[in-house]
Amino acid sequence: MSVILATAGFDHKIRFWEAPSGICSRTIRHPDSPVNRLEITPDKQFLAAAGNPTIRLYEINNAANHNPVLTLEGHTGAVTSLGFQRDGRYLYSGSEDGAVILWDLRSPNPSRKFDAKAAVNSVALHPNQAQILSADQAGSVKVWDLGSSACVNDVTPDPKAHSIQAVEVSEDGRTLVAANSHAEVFVWTCSSAPEYVESSGCAYSASKLAPVTRFRAHPTGTYLTSAKISPDCRTLVTTSSDRTARLWDTTSWDLTSTLAQHTKWVWDAVFSADSSYLVTSSSDHSARLWNLRTSEVVRTYTGHQCAVTCVALNDSST
Repeated sequence: MSVILATAGFDHKIRFWEAPSGICSRTIRHPDSPVNRLEITPDKQFLAAAGNPTIRLYEINNAANHNPVLTLEGHTGAVTSLGFQRDGRYLYSGSEDGAVILWDLRSPNPSRKFDAKAAVNSVALHPNQAQILSADQAGSVKVWDLGSSACVNDVTPDPKAHSIQAVEVSEDGRTLVAANSHAEVFVWTCSSAPEYVESSGCAYSASKLAPVTRFRAHPTGTYLTSAKISPDCRTLVTTSSDRTARLWDTTSWDLTSTLAQHTKWVWDAVFSADSSYLVTSSSDHSARLWNLRTSEVVRTYTGHQCAVTCVALNDSST
């Protein structure tokens, strides 16, 4: 399959969609709990679903098998965020139990574990593949060095220590973004660090950060749910309880578009590989595909019986 699109949420169901037609091609019952986050492996072979407290991996290309092929047990609270390392060998996750875990998928047991000392809302792998970032409910953004297993940076951007809902690093490694529950966005540049140069050519590190700006992404009184940077590093999307997804220019940090056709909270968003499209998920039981050149809805995906809290898309050609 060239395009993998999946959604999940409070109804304990994972749905796979034919992206162009909006037809649901497959449904998997997730047995443990509502699904908090979805992620697709780079090779499009497996889908990881974050639940409470387990992570389950499902085969994508074997529609006859609805059972997980691997269950990762190591968290003791709801898993709030996860992702895959570039070659898909490792998975990283964060949980309300305060742990950030690195998993070698050849084993069901944690490979490495970091203690954030507060419930973790979001984790991100730096493009240098040598650092994991976590954002927590105590208002902290931490940078974990995979080589030394040490926390090499710990930033609390807001003196009121509001919960940090999302942390993101741009694909070029230059920009770090964190967003708190009050819809305030904080931006830093990452320092040059030649010791982390890998085949990707990335020569940046989050061990040293220089503040760039901060701004409010959604109106006062709204709750921010997610923030992500596009693959081309040009756009930040934020989603919120105000029923919108908002797009921000990462050069000027100006608002460029407000996507406002959902009728309830917008929980998650994911960009297409070429950064031209966006899929959002909402409490209105739907997900929507947006053309970002026109800010119009191309397709609406309906069928969930409860809030759709997460969406995963892999339309990469590699």
